[in-house]
Amino acid sequence: MKILIAVILTLFCSLSTFAQTQWQVIVTEAYLRKSPDLTAEKVHALKKGDKITLENASDANGWYLASVSKGKIKGWIRKEFVRSLAASEIPKQPRENQPAPKPPSEKQPTQNQTAQPRPAQNQTAENQTAQNKNRQRIVPSPTPVAASTPVPTAITTPTTSTPTGMPNAVPSPSPTPDAPIEDNEVLRIETAEVNLTVRVVDGNNRPINNLNQSDFKIYEDGVLQPITSLATAEVPIINALVIDNSRSLRSQLTKVIEAGKILIGSNRPDDQSTVVRFVSTDKIEVMQDFTPNKASLNNALENLFVEGGQTAIIDAVYQTAKNVEKHQNTGKNEDVKIRTLILVTDGDDRGSRMREQQLIELLRQSNVQIYAVGFVNALSREPDSNGVSRQEKAKLFLTRLAQETGGKVYFPDSIEELPQIAKDISGEQRTQYLISYAPTNEARDNSFRKIKVEVSEGANKEKRTAIARTGRNALPQ
Repeated sequence: MKILIAVILTLFCSLSTFAQTQWQVIVTEAYLRKSPDLTAEKVHALKKGDKITLENASDANGWYLASVSKGKIKGWIRKEFVRSLAASEIPKQPRENQPAPKPPSEKQPTQNQTAQPRPAQNQTAENQTAQNKNRQRIVPSPTPVAASTPVPTAITTPTTSTPTGMPNAVPSPSPTPDAPIEDNEVLRIETAEVNLTVRVVDGNNRPINNLNQSDFKIYEDGVLQPITSLATAEVPIINALVIDNSRSLRSQLTKVIEAGKILIGSNRPDDQSTVVRFVSTDKIEVMQDFTPNKASLNNALENLFVEGGQTAIIDAVYQTAKNVEKHQNTGKNEDVKIRTLILVTDGDDRGSRMREQQLIELLRQSNVQIYAVGFVNALSREPDSNGVSRQEKAKLFLTRLAQETGGKVYFPDSIEELPQIAKDISGEQRTQYLISYAPTNEARDNSFRKIKVEVSEGANKEKRTAIARTGRNALPQ
C-alpha cells in the first residue's frame, strides 16, 4: 500500500511539474537551436501552437533551454517566441513552507477565473485571416510584446496575487522549477513581425551583398529593434510591369517594350511577372496575369498600344500593388518572396480617383518595392500658382514612391538609357537582404512608425548605405 501511494505521489508530482513547464510557440515559425544564438544551427522546426517543455525556467540572456518529443529533442529558443499556457490551465506553485491553495468551488469561481478572457486560440477564422493579411512575408513570424503594454481587447495578465486553482487537483505541494514563473509573465499578446527588403550600396552606388546580421541595426521611431532573422539567399521574385500607355509616352513605347523584355528575360524559373497597361482609371488592363512563362509575358508587351485618356497613375499603382502583395502570399517563412512594381510613366497624374496619400498608406502596409522610370523631360517647367511646375511635381511624386518603399527612381535623359536601366533593376532585385525584426512598440493604434536601417562601415571605413522603406503603419485595434 505504501509503495502504491508513493507511486501515485511521484506520478502526480511529475504531471504537475510538466504542466508548469509547458509553454506554447506563438510565432508563425521558430526553431530550437544548438546554442542561444540566432545564427546557431537549427535543431528542430516549430510552428505556431506547438508545445514545448522548459528544461529550466531561468533564461540565459533572453533564451530558454527547451525540449519536445518528451525530452528527446532539446535546444534553445528566444523567450519572446513562446508563452506559458493560459493561467487557468496552470496552477501557481505554492511558496515554500506555505500551505497549498484549496481548489475553488465550481459555484464560486476565483477572481482570476472570472477575469480571465478566452485564449487567443479561440479567435474566429475570420479574425485570424485578417491578422494574416497584416503580416509581412521575409522571414515572418508574430512576436509578443511586454506584458505591461496596454492594448485594448488583447489578452491581459491577471494582477491579483490570488493563486489560480486547477479543478479536481490534489491540494498537495509540487516540486518547483529553479526559478518559478510568475503569473505576471505568462500571458502576452501577439503581433506581426516586421519584414524589410534592404539594399546596401557603397560610395559608388555599387551593391554590397556579403554582410551578416551583426552588420545591421534597425530603429523604429528612434528605438533599436531586435533583429530576428536575415537572409541573403536568392528567393523568387514577384513583379509587375506597370506601363503608361497614354499619348505622352507614344515616342518611348518601342524602347519601353524592349526594356520590358530585358526584365522578363532575367526571370528565373520560380519568378512570376504580370504586365499591366494603363491610361485613365477605366483603362487599367492586365495584359498578362502572373506567370513564369516568358513567351506569354513578351507577347503581352508586344500588344501594348497608346490611346487617349486622362492619365491615372495613382489608381494603376494602387490596384497593381494590392495584387502584387497578395499573389502567392501564404505568410509562411519558407515562402519568402521579393515583391516589386516597375512603373514606367511621365509621372503626370491627371485623372486618378484615389489620392496620393491613400496610395502611400497602402504601400506602408505592404512590402512592395517600387522602381520608377520617369520620362519627365517633356513636361512643362513653368511654375503653377503654388510655385511648382508639372515636371517638378512629377519628379517629387515618383521619388516619393521609390523612397517610401525602398525602391529606386530613374529619370533618363534619353530612351537609349532604358536597356541599361532594365539591367540595373534586374541586378538590384537579386542583391538584397531580407531582414525581420520584432517591434518593441506593439500598440495597435494604426500610427506611422518611422524605420531607419544602419549598416556598419567596411574594413577600411568604407561608407555603406542601407536603403529600405521609410516606415510602416501599425496594426489597427
